[in-house]
Formats: sequence, C-alpha cells, structure tokens
Amino acid sequence: MSETRTPTQVRRTALAPDVRRLDERAARAWTERMAVRPLGGGRYAVDSASGATYVVDLPAGTCTCPDHQLRGERCKHLRRVGIEITTRRVPAPGKRAAVCDACGVDTFVPEREGPPDLCGACRLEPGDVARDREADDRLVVARVTPARASEVLIEGVGETVADYATNEGYPADDLVVEAVYLGDLARRESPRRYSFPLSRLERVDDAEIVDRNLRERVTG
Repeated sequence: MSETRTPTQVRRTALAPDVRRLDERAARAWTERMAVRPLGGGRYAVDSASGATYVVDLPAGTCTCPDHQLRGERCKHLRRVGIEITTRRVPAPGKRAAVCDACGVDTFVPEREGPPDLCGACRLEPGDVARDREADDRLVVARVTPARASEVLIEGVGETVADYATNEGYPADDLVVEAVYLGDLARRESPRRYSFPLSRLERVDDAEIVDRNLRERVTG
C-alpha cells in the first residue's frame, strides 16, 4: 500500500503586547471588543462595541470613522484590522478564507482564484515540477482539477483514476491532477496529459530543470 500525504498547517499567532506601553489608540485596538469582517478588495467592516460599523480600506489606509475622517488619525479600527490579519483571524488583502478541498483545514487562498481551494501543504501550481511517489518520475503540473479520483475516467482504459491499479491506497476522493511527464515534454510537441491523485504527487525543487518555454506549453 502506498504512503499517502497527511498535510499539516502551522499558524503563528502574535502575542498581545503590554498595553500599558502603547499609546491610547493602539491600546484600544488591542483591548476593545470589535468584530472584523472581510468585504473583499482589501476592505473590512469593523463592528465596534458602541454598535457602530465602520469600513476600513487597508490598501488606501482609510477608515470611515470620525477619528480618521475628521482628525486624520490612524484610528483604532485601522489598527485592529492589522492585528486581526497578523494573528490570522482574517485574510490579508488579496486573500479569502476557505477550507482546503484536499485535507479540510482552514486556510487562506487568493481572492480571485477559483476552485479547488488548496492550503499551502496541498497546493500544486500549474508549471510546478512534481515527483511521482510510485515511479519516482518527474512531471510538470498542468492543472489541479476540482474532480475527484473516483469520478474521472482514464481515456482508453475504462477505469477511474481511483480504480487504476497503481493508484491503490490513495484516497478515492483525492482531487485529480493533470500532469505531463518531463521526458515527453522535451521530446514531443504535444505531450499527453496524465491524471493522478493529488496525494500521489509531491512538489519538488527541480523547477530550474524545466525551461520556461516548455513550462508554458503545459500551462498555456
């Protein structure tokens, strides 16, 4: 039986500072009850303890509260959004919260990226070089599909990716990765794409061996 990958994700949480050493706005940003909700595009709604809701535009460095609008101060709401991002409670601009479609952990993914949603441990990008755990071959990733191994039929074989003999032991609900063998990529103008369970492939640091033009033939 093949060894499967069990991704883990480590999140670092910033420790709260000694608020006695902070200025008033910074201390209030750390201690007051506020709820931060991402709105997309680098904008965040901040619900304050008073019941008011203000909108922080982080890329612009603005907030709709009177402290910022009238006094031009870096208000507690702007600071609180920065704290929430640093402690990974909300996504940074350009990211959105998601559940990894491969391992099920909570993660942040590019805001405009479509499914599947993958955490850093499971992610394979088009153009990545991957190692086949079974044959130790090198492949170039074309794409990670949203389909599961039990759903994708292998052309000319009549079996699903999950049922194929060399994929025994890999989860039937693995996402399917389309990839091209590195040798085929160098020899053929139109190399065939093969389908693999995601956990059968391991990203490797061999990117320098793949010419950019060859990589574009796979991902284009």
